[in-house]
Amino acid sequence: MNEANQKKTVLLVDDAPANIQMVNSILKDTYKIRIATNGAKALELVKAPPPPDLILLDVMMPELDGYEVCMRLKASADTQDIPVIFLTSQTDIDDETRGFAVGAVDYIHKPFSPAVVKARVHTHLVLRGIREQLAQQLLAIQKELETARQIQLSILPAEFPQIDGLDISARYLPMASVAGDFYDFIPVDQKHLGILIADVSGHGMPAALIASMLKIALAAQAAHVTDPAQVLSGLNQALCGKFQQHYVTAAYMFVDMTKETLTYAGAGHPPLLIWGSSSPEVRDVIENGLFLGKFPQAAYSSVELPFKPGDWSLLYTDGIPETMNSLEQEFGSKRFRPFLKTDQSASATQFADRLLEELSLWSGRRAGEDLSDDITMVAIHAMSNERSD
Repeated sequence: MNEANQKKTVLLVDDAPANIQMVNSILKDTYKIRIATNGAKALELVKAPPPPDLILLDVMMPELDGYEVCMRLKASADTQDIPVIFLTSQTDIDDETRGFAVGAVDYIHKPFSPAVVKARVHTHLVLRGIREQLAQQLLAIQKELETARQIQLSILPAEFPQIDGLDISARYLPMASVAGDFYDFIPVDQKHLGILIADVSGHGMPAALIASMLKIALAAQAAHVTDPAQVLSGLNQALCGKFQQHYVTAAYMFVDMTKETLTYAGAGHPPLLIWGSSSPEVRDVIENGLFLGKFPQAAYSSVELPFKPGDWSLLYTDGIPETMNSLEQEFGSKRFRPFLKTDQSASATQFADRLLEELSLWSGRRAGEDLSDDITMVAIHAMSNERSD
């Protein structure tokens, strides 16, 4: 006999023999019945394998009443999921409210109606089966999401490129198991580096799958690594026609440490930020074309800027300025840029950590709490002409 066809086990707890006899006669042909005549015996029997599928529990019993027994059952991880139906002659609303408060799922009133007893027991056993099935499905989904998360993390750079004169750090914080953010590098040699950051609209698995496509699409642009406008155009061509409900914002930057310049192009993305020796104020670099994946004929342009020792640049996704606090106020540019201007970080790693700490303080988010959006950043500090450690 398979599990679906096996009789369910009902634990009947009552100190009155007449009540036990009545309920047993109603249910014995359909279910396996265990009987306990007091609360202590019920707590003992519930531990005997196999555990009961449902408990019918008298409210008024000597020593341990039904409320206390139910509270103990719900306090144990082994028994908290077993549905408890109270058996009672009381009809006062306060009594019923107390029963639900301690964890009961229903009441059956005395004197017992066979039809009501059968219907209530059947209903709550079916509901428990549905809950268990949903829990199993949720566990399977969580396992699949964890696998997807590991796969997505594997397509991100395992380490930061070692480029002469550059100190590089990045952070990637998905709001859920998988995310629509992406970043990657195209190292040319020890003096030249291409950097892409992108943000797929929406969240969850669809956005993550599109973000994963960017890994291959970017690799195909290696021949154009020095030309940000051409890289974005190539990515747009690769993505157009591949999805309907989403789009991708992106920014690409090529750093040339021989010339001490960076060349930048954007596709509907938040602006590149530059500050330091070449730009005492925090400068927004906006060189944006249309976002990727929707318009095959979209054109992109790039701009070249000095990037000398002492300069900083930051590529980021909109999860940073749009981080909300408890009053639903965004972190925004009014807080973002002053932080950049006054930060005294000695390294890109220290800078990235301090910015995340600032966002955490602003949002009031506790460790382990979900983000309101994916957060990704790539911070670059131009150092001396020697390779940074």
